[in-house]
Amino acid sequence: MKSAKIITSVLSGCLALSIAWAPAASAADAAAAETVQASKTDVINEIMQYLEYYNVEGVDQDTLIRGAIDGMVSTLDDPYSQYFNKEEAAAFGHQVDLEYVGIGVRLMYTAKELYIEEVMSGSPAEAAGLKRGDSILKINGVRVAETAGDELSGKAGTKVSLLVQRNGANKSYVVTRSEIATTSVSSKMLGSKIAYISINGFTQTADEEFSAALDKVRAAGMKSLVLDLRDNTGGYMDSAQNIVSKFMDAGIMMYTSDQTGTLKPVTITDGSKIGVPVVVLTNEYTASASEALTGALRDNKLATIVGTRSYGKARIQSLIPMSGGGELKLTTMKYLTPNKEDFNHIGLAPDIEVKGKTAQLITALQIAGMKEITASGDHHILDINGSAFAGNVGLIKQGDQVYASSRVLAALVENEVSWDAKNKKVLLTNGAGTVSGFTLASKEALFQDGETFIELSAFKKRFPALVWSYNAAQKHLKLSVK
Repeated sequence: MKSAKIITSVLSGCLALSIAWAPAASAADAAAAETVQASKTDVINEIMQYLEYYNVEGVDQDTLIRGAIDGMVSTLDDPYSQYFNKEEAAAFGHQVDLEYVGIGVRLMYTAKELYIEEVMSGSPAEAAGLKRGDSILKINGVRVAETAGDELSGKAGTKVSLLVQRNGANKSYVVTRSEIATTSVSSKMLGSKIAYISINGFTQTADEEFSAALDKVRAAGMKSLVLDLRDNTGGYMDSAQNIVSKFMDAGIMMYTSDQTGTLKPVTITDGSKIGVPVVVLTNEYTASASEALTGALRDNKLATIVGTRSYGKARIQSLIPMSGGGELKLTTMKYLTPNKEDFNHIGLAPDIEVKGKTAQLITALQIAGMKEITASGDHHILDINGSAFAGNVGLIKQGDQVYASSRVLAALVENEVSWDAKNKKVLLTNGAGTVSGFTLASKEALFQDGETFIELSAFKKRFPALVWSYNAAQKHLKLSVK
């Protein structure tokens, strides 16, 4: 299991699609173009014939043609342009629409382990008894560290065996893979009438799902909204545009330009105002159509952006149907934010930079108006005010001492956290500039796997607003600030 493979899998969804068709040409133009094209492609046909007839090893014509196509596309030096044959095009369509064959879990990889962050409702994993927080030790008898990283996928109806650790005990599960259609939008209401909506990908139905979710939270009395676009690597730009129209009645969503370089505004003309404060969550895997939505809300002053800098893909691909059922995914446009920012390979900077999944969520909820926050869980799972979220509180237990993630603690007390490498000290700084330090030497702090943790008794002395409790039997930590 290599992190590079994981990242490749995540980023393969950076799509931002809009379907395009080749323009029609006049009969005369078409005839002239055909003559010129024939003369240019004669040498390709000649070489293919020589390779096919005389190469001592023998060649397959279909392989030669595919190689020629891939070679042409690769000369563009564009990681997003790609040719798909009929089968690959179908698979790509399933990918964009978040459809796959598996067991229905969302996994989290760390430097030391692989664990289940989410079990999808109605999935084979749920039916088999798997739970969020379960640590996967072996897949089909192979230690996770020795796997390729894609063993949970396969054909529908086939089985996969898992050795799982839960609360210190190991147990085996056999799960039958099935077709999984992931919903692209989920929502929930939290205290103080704060709505939370997450968009996992811009599928063909994401705009309709978002509209339904928005209607639901409005009916529940929404007074503010946290929109989570973290790990959303893109999809259909039309869906993103329709979602933007739910935030603004009229205005510029973005600018696009083609080969001519001329900027053309993409406008919203018949939208509706969101009418409540909005906070958008982003991270390094917020890409493409997600960035278009983020940029539109930011530049039109409709949202506060919290998290880390986005991925940086300001290019749009068109899907062009080809003969034989294939498709050419080709970069046909670049796009800029309403303020004409080209962030390609750079990403969009957040208004408020916060690192760490849980700390980002806590900060967003505070900005949205949440006054009382209780974060509970362990080093795998997270509940905020009793509602399940992706993330954890970073629990570490050493003897009688209990530690939690410094980022989570800093977010709860609305401080900024930093690491003083020279003095081996975790620093928390409040808005007035007051600094509180926790050193490794005093065991008030820990440094593990690039993360810092603070001992809770020491933290409580400096920040008495924190209320915490640790359930030793369940190995469960609860952190509250009122």
